[in-house]
Amino acid sequence: MDNRKQVLENTIKRCRERHLILPTYKQMRNPELIPGKIKDKLKNIGLWDLNSLNLFRISWKNEPTEFGGGFGDVNFIEIPSALTGVKARIVMLVGKYFPTGAHKVGATFGPLIEKLITGKFDPTRQKALWPSTGNYCRGGAYDSYLLGCKSIAVLPEGMSQERFDWLHKVGAEVFATPGTESNVKEIYDKVKELIKERGDEIVNLNQFEEIGNSLWHYAVTGPAMEEVFNSVKNRNDRFSGIFLTQGSAGTLGSTDYLREFFPSVKVCAGEALQCPTLLYNGYGEHRIEGIGDKHVPWIHNIRNMDLVAGIDDNPNMRLMRLFNEPAGKEYLKNELEIDPELVDKLELLGISSIANLMGSIKLAKYYEMNENDVVFTVATDSMEMYQSRLIEENEKHGVFTTQDAAVSFEADLMGLGIDNILELGYYDKKRIHNLKYFTWIEQQGKTVEELNDQWYDENYWKSCYAKVNEWAEEIMEFNEKTGVIKEYL
Repeated sequence: MDNRKQVLENTIKRCRERHLILPTYKQMRNPELIPGKIKDKLKNIGLWDLNSLNLFRISWKNEPTEFGGGFGDVNFIEIPSALTGVKARIVMLVGKYFPTGAHKVGATFGPLIEKLITGKFDPTRQKALWPSTGNYCRGGAYDSYLLGCKSIAVLPEGMSQERFDWLHKVGAEVFATPGTESNVKEIYDKVKELIKERGDEIVNLNQFEEIGNSLWHYAVTGPAMEEVFNSVKNRNDRFSGIFLTQGSAGTLGSTDYLREFFPSVKVCAGEALQCPTLLYNGYGEHRIEGIGDKHVPWIHNIRNMDLVAGIDDNPNMRLMRLFNEPAGKEYLKNELEIDPELVDKLELLGISSIANLMGSIKLAKYYEMNENDVVFTVATDSMEMYQSRLIEENEKHGVFTTQDAAVSFEADLMGLGIDNILELGYYDKKRIHNLKYFTWIEQQGKTVEELNDQWYDENYWKSCYAKVNEWAEEIMEFNEKTGVIKEYL
């Protein structure tokens, strides 16, 4: 028996003993396909509970409740023109109602599940290593726990306290590296050190290179956006744009799916202006938690991009206060007469979600979009993850007043311009793509041949995303081998 077959048998046995069932991509995309008996059990389980059946809640369609929820339509909000200053419709998918409060449980499900069902990870003796700037390692630690795997989280010491508290709660081994959001290399250095020390005790699930990350978004997030568009569109509406901060480039995998159905859509990748790697081959420090940078992720299909944009983190943090401080919310409701229900929902936008909103506005302004144009983005997580940041801003700048709210609204929303946007020509894209060399070839052991294939081979990315069908079949075969699924049919 070869090693991989033995590992797979160990995994099947572990899942059988722990009564684990793996959801399929189709079930995450369309929860109507989930067996009724599983849905019945979920009625007695909290959204964040450490219960393996919550794997079936890795979906955009969870009922927006903390306990016992079922499934419905995709969770989204539409931000009105009164708040954006543009005629285009801006629609945000809402990530708060995933387990852990962020869609990263999907991005981590992809890489981990691929290793489990193919015998590349032995949960009986190995640990899943999750290098991250925040939510990815939270999602990874959560998925690992539900799947009976031990985990290690590596993230910058400057990330919000809420992230560290959650990781300790699920029993992850935690390593805090120097720096903040922009210090990705320091994370990689710690990962190399751990692998050198522990050898094959560790399986590194690097979000920046694992195709399972972007493949989950291709299979689930892209179709969710398509479904929402078809439900909200008016007769002459167009699916005109998508803005997503680069981060690990996982969520940008959804754009490869959407390009197939909306070939003229404009795709804009954002980054913090204080660390303008895509724009200017630049570097720096920033405060938009959730988007690590100073490099281009291996899984980022640069050829599918139309623009890149820099988002200034100073107005980003002020908007965080405008949307969440009492004086800010009162100003929006009373002075601007924005729907109070919508204002109360702005807490669904965490820091990187606000950056996505800002980028969507810039994209709409750049192309002078009108009321028939619909722009999509995501609210990756909510302000539930960043209450400590509100406290820090109050300590640093004092109480947020009505005057602060008025200034922020005019300057940071209405005043957003089309500065620091680059519409990409062929050689602009190639320049950004070539930046992968310095991280992935020189530091991480990838080959020049594959780097060139990513650029020149028109089937490279298609073949990557075609794996979704292969993995889906293997998930169903795996469930049949454990036998647990029979109890729910």
